[in-house]
Amino acid sequence: MSKDSATDRFLHPRYWPTWFMLASLRLASLLPYRLQLRIGALLGALLYRFNRHRRRVTETNIRLIFPDLDPVARQRMVRDVFRHNGIGLLETAMAWWMPVDRLPQKIIFKGREHLDQALQQGRGIVLLGAHFSTLDLGGLLFSQYYEVDAMYRKHNNPLMDRYIRKGRSRYFGQAIERSDIRSVIRALRKNRIVWYAPDQDMGSRNSVYAEFFGVPAATITATSRMVKLNDSPILMLAQHRLPDDSGYELELFPVIEPFPSDDVEADAARINAEIERAIRKDPAQYMWVHRRFKTHPRGKNYLYRQGDS
Repeated sequence: MSKDSATDRFLHPRYWPTWFMLASLRLASLLPYRLQLRIGALLGALLYRFNRHRRRVTETNIRLIFPDLDPVARQRMVRDVFRHNGIGLLETAMAWWMPVDRLPQKIIFKGREHLDQALQQGRGIVLLGAHFSTLDLGGLLFSQYYEVDAMYRKHNNPLMDRYIRKGRSRYFGQAIERSDIRSVIRALRKNRIVWYAPDQDMGSRNSVYAEFFGVPAATITATSRMVKLNDSPILMLAQHRLPDDSGYELELFPVIEPFPSDDVEADAARINAEIERAIRKDPAQYMWVHRRFKTHPRGKNYLYRQGDS
């Protein structure tokens, strides 16, 4: 399909809501940083109130992973999740369009020695990530220190997919579709860093059940295979907005060793433990609006149906 024909296709009315959202985010990125945070917090409050489906998903997730929280504290965390995810939408716009010199200059970067030492091995790096609300902005901030490629999953909306790839091209060297293993191998053999987030439920195929916050979660086994491609070190990147909204923190954890093992279930549990450790730094900044536990032995979305009853 030619560029012109693709553009004409995106003029169809079904894409108008997407165009409106993209235009709104683009305009918002022109505003002062603090004002964008306030708008994002307001957007999160509106989503909490009117998006009942996502609210129920989030409530179920928080109930499952923090069973000891009393109902008031649990609901407070659910509201905080929506606040952070609302801000995260504006931070995505910042990552795609906002000049870097207009972002907060306070960046706390911990654990760089772990990555620097791993790079000296010359076998590339599998950088373990997760779907924090600061996902895209964290990528931009990280790229100010290191060149990084990123694996991604195609968006179901082709217009959105085009803008996601275009926006991320600002700070990622290349966007590698998750099934493009050859590109991953080439990048690792060039001693490049490949960012990879295996924290979403991709179904039972090529997955095993491993505990995530004490809940058995379908966890893809591809992480072990990816590390084996070039015997590359793997380590976790945590990213968070600072509590006073004055800037951001990036933290690299030590290389996961030994990894992989001969036990894919043990490997999956090890990866989930690293991701859990990163999330616990500020649990509300994670995207709990997604159905992390949708695959279940008793049927798809069993735990979420239970939450609705």
